[in-house]
Amino acid sequence: MAANESQSRPESGPEPTHRPDSGSETISVGAGGGEELPALAEAIIEISVGYTEQESAAPAEPTQSSTDPIIAFSNISISFDGRPILKNVNFFVNRGQTLCILGRSGVGKSVSLRMLMGFLQPDSGSIHVEGRQIVGMSEEEMMTIRKRVTMVFQNGALFDSLSVRENVSFPLRERGGLDEDQIQLLVDRLIGLVGAEDVVEALPSSLSTGRKRAVAMARALASQPEVVLYDEPTTMVDPIIARRLGDLIQRLKHQLGFTSIVVTHDMRFAERLADTVLFLDEGEAKFFGPLKDFIASTEPHIQQFLALDAYVFPET
Repeated sequence: MAANESQSRPESGPEPTHRPDSGSETISVGAGGGEELPALAEAIIEISVGYTEQESAAPAEPTQSSTDPIIAFSNISISFDGRPILKNVNFFVNRGQTLCILGRSGVGKSVSLRMLMGFLQPDSGSIHVEGRQIVGMSEEEMMTIRKRVTMVFQNGALFDSLSVRENVSFPLRERGGLDEDQIQLLVDRLIGLVGAEDVVEALPSSLSTGRKRAVAMARALASQPEVVLYDEPTTMVDPIIARRLGDLIQRLKHQLGFTSIVVTHDMRFAERLADTVLFLDEGEAKFFGPLKDFIASTEPHIQQFLALDAYVFPET
């Protein structure tokens, strides 16, 4: 279905299956019986010790009952030096869903994420996060949005002078409300989730691209967001780390009801994750809709993209 045609909204994503009373981990830490970890922190700890959907006796109630999209772009246009990057782009993301933004390099995929974070301003159109118009917001107002929406950058955007442990603990210390034992417990769990246990004291400069991205993902989760944006998570990453990151994105969605937007050119990765797809080409949204409809599309630009993605170089 073409992106500009009328379309019924995709169904909401799966309900989170985390149950606080599952008993897989106590949430009071420290000899002094410190205050309980926040709910998301508790849930992340449960994931890290092997909590699964099958272990839950029944699905939990959704944390939010609203059926409105958590994110919506309406008629967004932006240009750089007079060159159109996006032209009247429309899409939305429902709670608990994963949207994959696909397209060739330079079509504005990452620009969409940067506008959502408030790093860029569109020339026209509106962007709503949980019903709030964020275009034109002050930096102070955007800081409240960034507590709910966080981004994993291609380069990791880690603090060069801080170790892996210090990078992951930074959002927890900034947020406050946890004692040192709680912070260290959660940091250890998050680092374990992304498979970086062997580099906890290393500086970012000594890490591979894949490891930097994994640590950046752990730091993003430490901020306890509702929405996570991933900018080309599998680019320059080995298959083992790519699979681990993909699995973790899925677990966060199914067990915690996370909402994700994943920018990628990797169709195989998108097929594992996407509920809905936005396909950008020449500044326009050529498609927005369910993954299965995207794969079945006869639109020439989409067919060309899929054919090139599936191309296997002949052996020499």
